Amino acid sequence: MELGAHFIDFLPGDPAALGPTLADAAKAAEQGGATLFTLADHFFQMENVGRAEDPFLEGYTSLGFLAGQTTGIELSLLVTGVTYRYPGLLAKAVTTLDVLSQGRAMLGLGAAWYDREHAALGFPYPPVGQRFEMLEETLQICRQMWSDDDGPYRGKHYQLAETICAPQPIRRPPVLIGGDGEKKTLRLVAQYADIWNSTVTEPAEFGRKVEVLNRHCDAVGRDPGEIRKTVGLFVNPFDDLDGYFGTVERFAALGVELVNAGPFPGNPDPVGFIRRLGDEVIPKLTEIG
Repeated sequence: MELGAHFIDFLPGDPAALGPTLADAAKAAEQGGATLFTLADHFFQMENVGRAEDPFLEGYTSLGFLAGQTTGIELSLLVTGVTYRYPGLLAKAVTTLDVLSQGRAMLGLGAAWYDREHAALGFPYPPVGQRFEMLEETLQICRQMWSDDDGPYRGKHYQLAETICAPQPIRRPPVLIGGDGEKKTLRLVAQYADIWNSTVTEPAEFGRKVEVLNRHCDAVGRDPGEIRKTVGLFVNPFDDLDGYFGTVERFAALGVELVNAGPFPGNPDPVGFIRRLGDEVIPKLTEIG
């Protein structure tokens, strides 16, 4: 079992401290054995985490910065909101991250949800059904831009006259789709994703979602074993390490290969928390699964 470090709290205070803290967090994750470092794709802090007015850094700029601070850990947003960037720009941003990081970029993608920041900053926030249509077209466009096909793309929501993407990625970025919706999200996972990230916290419920995903895979002729399963297990492992590892073992039995963890909002020492993950959690995770 692997661990992905997820960093979402940019600590109110001196803006000059944000960059060094973020860099130290990513380096601590890499040195501690985490295989993935992720940020959330928002412009305001999430209101279930803190105040919208709390500091929050733009995701792809931050990942580009981290590409120069690390050497081996994979980098991604968990997950990119489909409404925030036109697909051609998104494919180019992820390609740039991949090239500059020497092949360490992933594309995490979801249908977006934070209506307040959409309204505040002027991003269109269409109904959920339309956002899922946009999500599927974005997946198709990225796939085309990371291929030999430079031709046009004609969709319901997006029309591209050309899909040139030069340079191509060093490694085609693995596509991660986040979410657990049984009708739409898991169908898209079955058809397009290399990785599925679930936010289900109970192994029994996750097992039921796996059954739904398997049925979608059967419908599109996909081997479910091709899709890597990951889980956002955002609890504090240090509250009950034995219970945490027991839960992870149950997820591993259902095919999960990576769990996400990270500093909790308001933690005065996020880098220290990540170092502790490397000391006390990651070594045990490597024995599971």
